[in-house]
Amino acid sequence: MRVKSIITFSIISSFFLFSLISIWKILSTLQGIELKTLNFNFYFLSGIIISIISIFLSEKVNKLFKVILLASVFVLIDYFNNSYLPIWHYIGTFLILLFFVNKLSNYNKKHFSYDFSAQIIFFDFLTLFGIIFFSFVILFPFYLMLVTSFKTQALLLINPLDFSVDLTQDIKTLFKSYIIVFTEYNFGRYMLNSSIVSVGTVIITLLLGIPAAYAVARLNFFGKHFLSTSILIIYMFPAIVLVIPLYTVFSQLGLRNSVLGLLIIYTATTLPVAIYMLQGYFKSIPKELEEAGIMDGQNWFGIIVKIILPLSLPAIASVALYVFMIAWNEFLFSLMFLDSPSSFTLSRAIQFLNVGAETPRQYLMAGSVVVTLPILFIFVYFEKYLVSGLTSGSVKG
Repeated sequence: MRVKSIITFSIISSFFLFSLISIWKILSTLQGIELKTLNFNFYFLSGIIISIISIFLSEKVNKLFKVILLASVFVLIDYFNNSYLPIWHYIGTFLILLFFVNKLSNYNKKHFSYDFSAQIIFFDFLTLFGIIFFSFVILFPFYLMLVTSFKTQALLLINPLDFSVDLTQDIKTLFKSYIIVFTEYNFGRYMLNSSIVSVGTVIITLLLGIPAAYAVARLNFFGKHFLSTSILIIYMFPAIVLVIPLYTVFSQLGLRNSVLGLLIIYTATTLPVAIYMLQGYFKSIPKELEEAGIMDGQNWFGIIVKIILPLSLPAIASVALYVFMIAWNEFLFSLMFLDSPSSFTLSRAIQFLNVGAETPRQYLMAGSVVVTLPILFIFVYFEKYLVSGLTSGSVKG
């Protein structure tokens, strides 16, 4: 066991603990807590002591008992140093310590017998810190948006930098902004429009993309190689370049300011990547299964419906999710092509509300939450299909 590696490990883990506690303290101040001091020496020395104890107790004490014990001791000491803080703050600190000590428990004396153990541990903690830091950077704007939507105009004027939420309010007052955006700002209609456009784009893209992808993957025809390699060439052109000619053409055809026009545009912009993703997956399906279907008397349509589609559900689900997210969040084309409020999608409606300074900020934030939450829940639920669909087609047997 190398003493140098243990010292390096203790210092790195101490800085990691201090970073976690600092982020938690910052989040606590957003809830109205007045933080008197942030004792760097205390947290740094505590991290070193916990790290060393964790190493030497790794093989002598039950892991769960060790994690709970060390986390509890740290929280008790922190409580005596800062007894003025509310109980929920210490619960959060305890959970952070559970995570931290559990991470330390992955290392024992054997890990410090290698020549490059210090470097490995450094990059391990650096990677973990990077994940936590960027998660904080990404999630904090959403937190700010959510908290602002629960405030009243008076509270925002009194203290715009207060990011706490008064949970003692009644439900009607707490969700007043959401009630108003649906009753007075017609967000129910905008959500329906977005749903129609997004679901319609998914259906049309899959109906056109599945047979096209199968043709590229299995059939031989003139220009197949060029088509399969240049199918994504449309994405070389920025959307802003395509807006002006499309605006002119759709105005002449009478398709501007209509849901049908958006469906055509969204399908045209998502179909190439859908074909590209699906044809890669179709190529990974053994041809012997299709040959067996032909021997059983199936035509090409029957092969696609009864063999290809059931085996390709992960890829189809990932394409559907990708297309739905693109259509739901798209803003540029909806801004240029929709003028009538009755045909607005959610993203266009948010911009419409933000034009005038008279719209209260809490209503804008409530509308933004309405735009974000559905796609967030859908993505979390179907994320496993997205990952499997994107990776399966890249595996060659």
